[in-house]
Amino acid sequence: MKHVIFIALLLSKVTFSQELTLQQANHLATLPIKCLQQEYPNKLGQMLIDSTEIKSPRELHPSFYGCFDWHSSVHGHWSLVYLLKHFPELDKRDEIISNLKVNLSKENIQKEVDYLSKNHEKSFERTYGWAWVLKLQLELETFDAPFAKEIAVNLKPLSDLVVQRYTEFLPKLLYPIRMGMHPNTAFGLTLAWDYAVFSKNTDFQKVIHDNAVRLFSADADCPFNWEPSGTDFLSPCFEEMAIMQRVLPSTDFLKWLKKFAPQLFKKQFDWAPAKVSDRTDGHLVHLDGLNFSRAWNLYHLIRQYPKQFQHLKALADKHMAFSLPSVVDGNYEGEHWLATFALHAFEEMGRQ
Repeated sequence: MKHVIFIALLLSKVTFSQELTLQQANHLATLPIKCLQQEYPNKLGQMLIDSTEIKSPRELHPSFYGCFDWHSSVHGHWSLVYLLKHFPELDKRDEIISNLKVNLSKENIQKEVDYLSKNHEKSFERTYGWAWVLKLQLELETFDAPFAKEIAVNLKPLSDLVVQRYTEFLPKLLYPIRMGMHPNTAFGLTLAWDYAVFSKNTDFQKVIHDNAVRLFSADADCPFNWEPSGTDFLSPCFEEMAIMQRVLPSTDFLKWLKKFAPQLFKKQFDWAPAKVSDRTDGHLVHLDGLNFSRAWNLYHLIRQYPKQFQHLKALADKHMAFSLPSVVDGNYEGEHWLATFALHAFEEMGRQ
């Protein structure tokens, strides 16, 4: 019954408001709270050099061992920081802060740095997990609460390593990865760009800009009819649009977009949300994430170019409303990460 009530609240607010309410925030917070320090089930993306590296998830990743896998743990932490920042009256605030301070201690983060510094783990979480580390860093550094400032300092060595990893890797990437899952190049660049701009790291901005233009500027007629692939949780077309929207001047971007996605300029454009046949299947449930990915990129596009794209608002809302119920359906396969995707979509919706 509580799930039914929550779904009704979410759907009514998505129709009439661009603000996430405290009641909604409290419900969404319960999902990362539940898994932040839940070690099992766990999927390790580990390469073993020898038997000495066989350890428990918590031993290997004392900061990010919960929420099924490393990247989901990272963005679960982001979700809670985001909610604490925007909702000072959030339920369980003290408990959340305490858990964040334990997980993101200086000592624990150093162990994460040590892990990612191994020669055979240079591709670990490339680039999806990297991107969420930088988004978490940005969220902490823009939060004036004392605990957030402390944790931001703790996390910075890991974020610095991620920036170094991007800088080393991007020039070597001769062809972009366009799949709608973790390695998607465009999504990884988008979150990294937002952090590079915030941190005023002009060298990092140049690396991202130059490689995004190199990889994507010649693209045209993105095959919308190829979406979704069976287990996408990111929209390949829209994520590419998102990074080019960030790195190109307005005139250049609109010119590029008319070649890349001309259908978006049509007032009658429509696109059906992706359907999920079995939400207990950890891969098939990815498609709910795809709907949120489309929504957050549409909201971002509309905000910057309302004259050209306000007609897409209803489409963004439709994708949000379609998958919001699955955030609280009781299946861990989706719950351990979908709250983050919903919040990111709410974040972009609320900025309009």
